Amino acid sequence: MAGLTHFDAKGDAHMVDVSDKAVTSRIATAAGWVRMAHDTFEMISEGRAKKGDVLGVARLAGIMGAKKTPDLIPLCHPLPVTKVAVDLTLDSDLPGVRIEATVKTTGQTGVEMEALTAVSTAALTVYDMIKAVDKAMEIGGIHVTLKDGGKSGRYETK
Repeated sequence: MAGLTHFDAKGDAHMVDVSDKAVTSRIATAAGWVRMAHDTFEMISEGRAKKGDVLGVARLAGIMGAKKTPDLIPLCHPLPVTKVAVDLTLDSDLPGVRIEATVKTTGQTGVEMEALTAVSTAALTVYDMIKAVDKAMEIGGIHVTLKDGGKSGRYETK
């Protein structure tokens, strides 16, 4: 299991000990999308969803999701999250909603999981708010686009 930090020498899952790591500023950004029928896209664009402001509620859900990450992902460390920004953008070419989340902390481990959880939670909330009219929506493309801070340095997709 060389290189996999969440497994011990016996191959058992464990929480990584980060106590010897330096406290540094860390940031991560993740992205994803929700693809939907054109009529559903128009309904959201025009603010006609019966449950209310789809993008506003999904933004708040994404922020809450980032803050709850260690409650959802068993081996994630609870971190002092210092910033969560979730942006939802309507994209008629998809058609659907593009989601980007940025999370910051100052700590001993990164916030990639928090950014991914923010995007996932926001996407699931979009689905939940409009599933009554479009059960065929597709959630996808969820990935880390930026990670910086700590000894492994900067990672960024192009």
